[in-house]
Amino acid sequence: VDSIDEAVRFTNLYAPEHLVIAVEEPEVYVDNIINAGSVFLGHYTPESVGDYASGTNHSLPTYGYARMYGGVSLDTFVKYITIQKLTPNGIQNVGPHVETMASVEQLHAHKNAVTIRLNEINNQS
Repeated sequence: VDSIDEAVRFTNLYAPEHLVIAVEEPEVYVDNIINAGSVFLGHYTPESVGDYASGTNHSLPTYGYARMYGGVSLDTFVKYITIQKLTPNGIQNVGPHVETMASVEQLHAHKNAVTIRLNEINNQS
């Protein structure tokens, strides 16, 4: 490649398992890297150190999967639960859109779950 900017663009398309940025002041480029399994900064940080000693691990996404996934870490084993709560105004705002999407997907019970609630709100008015 002809420039570091071009290398960064290529890197983000290729999504390498390991990326070594062996330049002076490599930290300057880190924020522009969005697709890499693990990034190694500077002349004294070879990928083998990441595999065996620096605290990361050897289980990284290959074949471009770094565009969608990161390496195995403690977060891999953390259970996340999402919680939602809508107000009557909230269901009135998003409800019609949800009904449309559920209809397109032919998920009739999903649509009806919203329709029933919207009808209850409209009947209370």
